[in-house]
Amino acid sequence: MNKCDLANSVKLSLDQYFKDLDGEPPHAIYEMVLGCIEKPLLEYTLQYAGGNQSKAAEILGINRNTLRKKIQQYNIE
Repeated sequence: MNKCDLANSVKLSLDQYFKDLDGEPPHAIYEMVLGCIEKPLLEYTLQYAGGNQSKAAEILGINRNTLRKKIQQYNIE
């Protein structure tokens, strides 16, 4: 899978989201998408890194303290 595959998956999901609205106005899409993507991204990366937060933060390209805040925010164990 490459980056374009992931982008296409997001686009397809958004297409379906707008179809499912059935005329209702969209609301807070940015937060919705981030909430749907960020937690599994963090969980998977932590698992891939064997639970090592420093390594996971490096893989994600974020600061370790930022990762720790996100772990608390999403109640990831």
